Amino acid sequence: MLTYQDCVELSDLTEEEIEAIAEHERLPEMAALELGSYLVHTPEGVPMIKRIILDDIEQARRHGHSDKALKLKLVLKHFVDTHPDSPAKA
Repeated sequence: MLTYQDCVELSDLTEEEIEAIAEHERLPEMAALELGSYLVHTPEGVPMIKRIILDDIEQARRHGHSDKALKLKLVLKHFVDTHPDSPAKA
């Protein structure tokens, strides 16, 4: 049986990236993990995940949560650094 952590490791996403998707889409983390894992492996998905994280940053700013916005900026930087705009074609 796979654990949640096993699924995270197979997803090509970090827990923080999954949390950002969960918050934005109002999904349980496991559902967000599944959605994110699918999106990160599609040409349209990487820009969508970037947009999700940017939306979360803006929402945190609007609500005066500067610490959360800063954390999400680091999540976005890591995501951009580790994911090209479109996945390699197999």
